[in-house]
Amino acid sequence: METILLEYAWVLIVLVVLEGLLAADNAVVMAVMVKHLPHEQQKKALFYGLFGAFVFRFAALFLITVLVNYWQIQALGAAYLLFISAKNIYDTKFKKDEEEEEGKEKKGSGFWMTVVKVELADIAFAIDSMLAAVAIAVTLPHLTEYDIGGINAGQFSVMFLGGLIGLIIMRFAAQWFVKVLNKLPSLETAAFLIVGWVGVKLVVLTLAHDKVALIPHDFPHSTLWKATFWIVLIAIAAGGYFFSVAKNKKQQA
Repeated sequence: METILLEYAWVLIVLVVLEGLLAADNAVVMAVMVKHLPHEQQKKALFYGLFGAFVFRFAALFLITVLVNYWQIQALGAAYLLFISAKNIYDTKFKKDEEEEEGKEKKGSGFWMTVVKVELADIAFAIDSMLAAVAIAVTLPHLTEYDIGGINAGQFSVMFLGGLIGLIIMRFAAQWFVKVLNKLPSLETAAFLIVGWVGVKLVVLTLAHDKVALIPHDFPHSTLWKATFWIVLIAIAAGGYFFSVAKNKKQQA
């Protein structure tokens, strides 16, 4: 039993690290979605987003054995993230210039519409997060004779704790990203590029689904793809940051 508990503890640590990494790109999406709101409303929108993320992840845990059969859910999540990425980059780069020429102020979505957008993104993130957690947790030996949502109760508990800690990390990470975006407004384009890149990650998961099978099933979990995903994400973030800092210095000069 001691060996099994140690194995569970190790997997929980791995899941917390994994959820922390997933929380980073999720937090960028939440941050750019709420950035246009007043400061107090940003906090409220992030709180509702965190609550929604908890509900969706908890529901996904119970339904993951059913949801895993529907590749359309991941496809819709991918399409949604790619759409908001493309739309906001277009609005930032082209419409903003047009509105500035016409003397108009760019307006963002209202508070509740922003909350709805955040919650829609949370649904896509919940499936992505739980699929990754299940892939790790199912390797654990059964701790009890009971199942929850088609998953052994011991494995379920580890996934739940890992997901909960990941949500807490995402909440604070999102707040930090909002502050960074407020200090470096020109970083917003890079942030939306990251949103699009996260959408590409969901596209890869969709294409690897057993019922689609356009690419190998194990590819999304391969070292090659994971390394590629994080190298590109970090490159976008670093490039956007240095460009924003240089632009700010130029404007101040």
